[in-house]
Amino acid sequence: MSTRKPLIAGNWKLNKSVPEAMELAGSLKQDLADCDRVDLLVCPPYVALHPVAELLRGTAIALGGQDLFWEDFGAFTGAISGPMLKAAGCSHVIVGHSERREIFGDSDEVVNRKLKAALAAGLTPILCVGETLEKREQKVTKEFLRKQLGADIKGLERELISRILVAYEPIWAIGTGMTATPRQAGETQRFIRDLFREHYDGGIAENLRILYGGSVKPDNARTLISEEDVDGFLIGGASLQADSFVRIARSSSL
Repeated sequence: MSTRKPLIAGNWKLNKSVPEAMELAGSLKQDLADCDRVDLLVCPPYVALHPVAELLRGTAIALGGQDLFWEDFGAFTGAISGPMLKAAGCSHVIVGHSERREIFGDSDEVVNRKLKAALAAGLTPILCVGETLEKREQKVTKEFLRKQLGADIKGLERELISRILVAYEPIWAIGTGMTATPRQAGETQRFIRDLFREHYDGGIAENLRILYGGSVKPDNARTLISEEDVDGFLIGGASLQADSFVRIARSSSL
């Protein structure tokens, strides 16, 4: 297991009304009160951010947004800015999630702008990268990740890059029931770490926390987190039930 402190993050996506979000957050607040060997983060829908922030105030569970726009304010109907997320109680924000890229058309250029906006707002961005099943089967995963990551972090200086986290999302394993083997996850995340070593230096690379996000469940979390380069999880479906999220968090803290 890595010496970097694991982060267990729940991405609730388009789920949970405000009352439902409060109920889930309340359960996590109670059940994870003594879980201090991992960092904890939840990312509810926008409308639930502030009430959940108030509920979790004083706890070790951090709050994150699921996305942000690259401008701070203006005539951008439906957009949410970094300063707005910060004011709502967020410390983190997800940037470049595969669903944002595939469904909403976020290009690497857009992801780069959002990443810079998050950092400018004082948020900790979780940069998501990952390949499709087609890329995996074509055995071009490394080439794809090198190009994607290079475009996403373009123009970011060392002092800024040291503030980000990365989440490796094998797109073929999101919501499909398929999961990368611990070896596949570990090898790919080691490659991502090496890319940061190439772009920056060994200090940045070794301190970078790289999460795994691809159908993480209570029964595979322990074997995945045992890989040296897996520093926690970005969890989708399994984060929507308190029991499964708690079990993943606890198995990652052993």
